Amino acid sequence: MARRQQINRKSSSSFALLSFIFSPSRMMAVLLKRLLFFSLVSTLVTISLQQEQPVLNSAEQDLVYRVLSSINSAIPWHTLFPDDLCSYPPHGVVCDYFTDPTTKNVTVHITELSFGYVSDFTPNPPCYPDSTFSPLLVTSFKHLRKLFFYQCFTKTQVFIPEIPTTFGSSLEELVFINNPAFVGPISGIIRNFTSLKRLVLTGNGIYGSIPDAIGDLVNAEEIKLSRNKLSGNVSVSLSKLKKLKVLDLSGNGFNGNVPCTVGNLPELLKLDLSSNGFSGKIPESLSNLKALEFLDLSYNRFGNFGVPPFLAEMPGLKEVHLSGNLLGGEIPEIWVNLGGIVGIGFSNVGLVGEIPASMGVHLRNMCYLSLDNNKLQGKVPKEFGFLEFVNEINLENNNLSGRVPFSANFTAKVGEKLRLNGNPELCVDEKWSHGKNFGELKKCCNPDISKPVIFIGTSHSRMLSSSFLVLFLFWALFIVFV
Repeated sequence: MARRQQINRKSSSSFALLSFIFSPSRMMAVLLKRLLFFSLVSTLVTISLQQEQPVLNSAEQDLVYRVLSSINSAIPWHTLFPDDLCSYPPHGVVCDYFTDPTTKNVTVHITELSFGYVSDFTPNPPCYPDSTFSPLLVTSFKHLRKLFFYQCFTKTQVFIPEIPTTFGSSLEELVFINNPAFVGPISGIIRNFTSLKRLVLTGNGIYGSIPDAIGDLVNAEEIKLSRNKLSGNVSVSLSKLKKLKVLDLSGNGFNGNVPCTVGNLPELLKLDLSSNGFSGKIPESLSNLKALEFLDLSYNRFGNFGVPPFLAEMPGLKEVHLSGNLLGGEIPEIWVNLGGIVGIGFSNVGLVGEIPASMGVHLRNMCYLSLDNNKLQGKVPKEFGFLEFVNEINLENNNLSGRVPFSANFTAKVGEKLRLNGNPELCVDEKWSHGKNFGELKKCCNPDISKPVIFIGTSHSRMLSSSFLVLFLFWALFIVFV
């Protein structure tokens, strides 16, 4: 009996303990205490980390404020960003940590400055119509890796500052895009930036000829100097840039021959020399650019040497543009190894002869083809109608003749980008003659009746041919003896 009472007392105490532990109010209190404890610990850790984390020194922070004010004086930068600019910066201001190899002390410095609102995804500090280029940018930020200006200098002229030789040892990207009031000779910008990987000076007021010093940018991978006022010959020192992948000199006033040394850039993927005054013969050394994917030599003054056959030796090509040069000659049969091409621009180059059917056979990935404003004749290759990815074909203003060989599905797919007008002897079936792209073409007199084709190339086709001959002889004998 006593033992049973002892067991009952233990059960009662256990139940009471469980009730105490699992009662809602008690559990909530315990949880709140634990949450408060962990929150306190987390706060202490955060404060400790913030105390240990280096901040931008006040002198460098003040320099950033002064540069921001030179870009847009209407914005109260101090008020909007009062704290450490490396912890709470405006978009476009980037810092990094540096460790002294001797003292092991860690410091933080400005490494990127980007100005000019690009989009909601790149909301750099917006520029003002009276933006100026602060000399502090090239004298006071020794750790700068990237300097970027987008549509900042558009009205008031801003001259290229004198850049000291001590600037730019860490610079990897120098970008000025669409700053027409940023003016001065390009020689004022090109310095011994041995770490520079990207030099993008597009749509500015920069003039003069490319200095030989550009060959000192030995780590450059991208050089874009398009849409400026550059002139003269292209410096042969560009051939020293063995890491170069993109070279864009389009939209300037360069003249003379393209130097053969351009073919000595083994990693080049894109070469754009369009809209200049280059003349003479397209150098055959370009065939050495085995990695090249994009070639644009359009709208220059290259002479009457025809479409260069050496294109056949550049199997990596995806786009080739030669429009606006008086090349003359016929379209060569060079397409068998160029199946990766997606675009061809041969408009207004003085082409004669027929369009090779091999273009439609081998260029299976072609998306657009421009052969307009030439003197091409003959029929439109029916093979073009089997190109799966094509979305634009422009054959306007030639001397093509015969029936348009494309199916209704093909013409519907390409739509208005199938341009065939300006070929007086070209005709189209009446059922398609109402399309906008066929508006000036005459209707074909005879309906399109497919004719049987006898193949004699393979063993199977030879069997068909033999069977046909046997049947023909049997029919002839039947006529004679009956």
